[in-house]
Amino acid sequence: MILEPQLRFAPETLLAAQGLCAGNHIGMRAALFDVDGVLTDGRLWIGAEGEIFKPFHALDGHGLKLLKQAHIAPVIITGRDSAAVRKRVSDLGIDHAYYGVHDKMAAAQGLLQSMNWDWGDVAVMGDDWPDLPIMTKAGFACAPPHAHTEVRSRAHYITQAPAGQGAARELCDLLLMAAGRYAPLLQGHLTTLDGN
Repeated sequence: MILEPQLRFAPETLLAAQGLCAGNHIGMRAALFDVDGVLTDGRLWIGAEGEIFKPFHALDGHGLKLLKQAHIAPVIITGRDSAAVRKRVSDLGIDHAYYGVHDKMAAAQGLLQSMNWDWGDVAVMGDDWPDLPIMTKAGFACAPPHAHTEVRSRAHYITQAPAGQGAARELCDLLLMAAGRYAPLLQGHLTTLDGN
């Protein structure tokens, strides 16, 4: 049985999400995600002992896993640090994560240099002013629909799904489709859910 993908993106959006297309590589090499307002709905649940809860969506988590299976590195760069975020990142098996970052450009630039990536090879999803420096450098910038106006105005793509409710998965699906990896991964899920 063959599963035909039902998801569609505009051709110009897919082309923009392909990145540099250097050599035989088509598609982004990495996708950088903020946490609050991107992987969550942006609300902070803080008690007397500090942050207690942080709601994440399973769709987003599976999208990040799919990126990794497709050799597109998911990267977390967040201005906050909490046990909840660290637990989620660990559970997803994300190899590159930066917590409590005040200068996201410095963190991202260091990662790009260490991995020998160019900014044109990287997608970024953010929602507020601290994300603007890396969004404006990235080959492809994405924002959820309720991101700050300044961020939305500089995004190549604004998701239909809200932050914390599938917005990150929407970017993951777009990047996978732009790289020609979406359909094979979908087909592979007919036989296994873990990619092995």
